[in-house]
Amino acid sequence: MTEKRIRLSLIFLAVVLWNVLLTSHITEKALQINCFSYETAYQNFRDHAIPEEVFWRFWEEAGEDTDAFAQLLAMYFATDGAETDVESLRQAAGYAKRYRGAEFARLCRYIHAVWNDLKRFPVGAVASEPDATVSFADSWMQSRTFGGERGHEGTDLMATVNQRGIYPVFSMTDGVVEQIGWLRLGGWRIGIRSESGAYFYYAHMAEYAKEFEIGERVEAGTFLGYMGDTGYSDTPGTTGKFDVHLHVGIYLNDEDGREFSVNSFPMLRYLWEKNGERL
Repeated sequence: MTEKRIRLSLIFLAVVLWNVLLTSHITEKALQINCFSYETAYQNFRDHAIPEEVFWRFWEEAGEDTDAFAQLLAMYFATDGAETDVESLRQAAGYAKRYRGAEFARLCRYIHAVWNDLKRFPVGAVASEPDATVSFADSWMQSRTFGGERGHEGTDLMATVNQRGIYPVFSMTDGVVEQIGWLRLGGWRIGIRSESGAYFYYAHMAEYAKEFEIGERVEAGTFLGYMGDTGYSDTPGTTGKFDVHLHVGIYLNDEDGREFSVNSFPMLRYLWEKNGERL
């Protein structure tokens, strides 16, 4: 082989190696940029629009491990719900951990917080009305007008027997009483901070089970009071502005301490199915 041919061969090999390295670099950069969109995932996390069959598939694949479940949901939300294959989501989660670790971990913490402590459907049977039950639907961000145009930040559990003070309300989680008393929109309400950091808000109650104190610890299943129709007024005790129901809201605080809401419908649907507590 002549010196010229050797030189050309070396140049060719160098070009091939450069192209391989460049392609690898471009691919890695693309993964780094596109493997996880926090903005998309965050908004879809708040909306929590996940079909029931997809939810149960993820839950079963995770073995009821909320950390593994959170990772699947995080990637599902990041893909705008386009990817539902568990193995593909797990592989994508690996890239997200590698290239967008802090953002991915933050969203997983949020998901873990709203799912980890759920134990009890919040409304129980009515002793005096055996046929009384509740119904609920996904009303997340539907229009509400009292107090100005706003979106509905929760789920309403509607009473089939429109009578205040007969449906018992229970805590969905263990936690600490953080707020209690009258609110203009929520009427008599109680707010409980769960152990994983989510704030569970129960509104429009007719009365409390007892005089709860802020800072008091409660367990999942603690009797909180009765469903009612209080609220939509600055005057404590106002009733009759709407039908009897329990509004359940779930809130978290972001990295800067700002509160934001999360759709509570999937959590209530899960408890309704999981507990087998058909009213």
